[in-house]
Amino acid sequence: MNEKALIIRDVANLLLNGKNDKARSVLSREYPYGFNKVQERKYTDSEKIRIFFRDGFIDRYTGDRLVIPGMLKVLSYYFPEKFPYHPHWKMEETHIAYWELVPTIDHVIPIALGGDDNEENWVTTSMLHNAVKSNWTLEQIGWNLVERGDLEEWDGLARSFIDIVDADTQLLDDQYISKWYRLAKRK
Repeated sequence: MNEKALIIRDVANLLLNGKNDKARSVLSREYPYGFNKVQERKYTDSEKIRIFFRDGFIDRYTGDRLVIPGMLKVLSYYFPEKFPYHPHWKMEETHIAYWELVPTIDHVIPIALGGDDNEENWVTTSMLHNAVKSNWTLEQIGWNLVERGDLEEWDGLARSFIDIVDADTQLLDDQYISKWYRLAKRK
């Protein structure tokens, strides 16, 4: 049984019996609210790509393989009607792969709950799973961290992405592709 629900039950019973001070005391002791000063998130694109490579382009919450963002944009460049892209990722105008396969950084211990904004608290996950996890802890949503991926087995298609752009340098006219190409080349 959920112990937190039982705390609320006890507080409710105290309120029903006119024991508001006791209810306040139980609530403060057993299920306290703790205000956390929220830090600003400050990771750079260079830090993001380093974490993606560190984690082997694996969603650390599911073990799913992720793809370097520029590779998906290459598909949108060549096949805009079959693999549409919207600069703000509007779901009705963007291929779902952007949400499912593009890696992003998540804070294992959410910033909103006092987690640090540093590499030790960062993991790679998909945009979709980042949105689902939001400001919850892994314990609250029943998730676990999976092992980092092996770049020898999966590199997020980074090498293929670089090779495709090297073969068609007109792709570099697209700022999104160009940014991820420069970042990938540094690795």
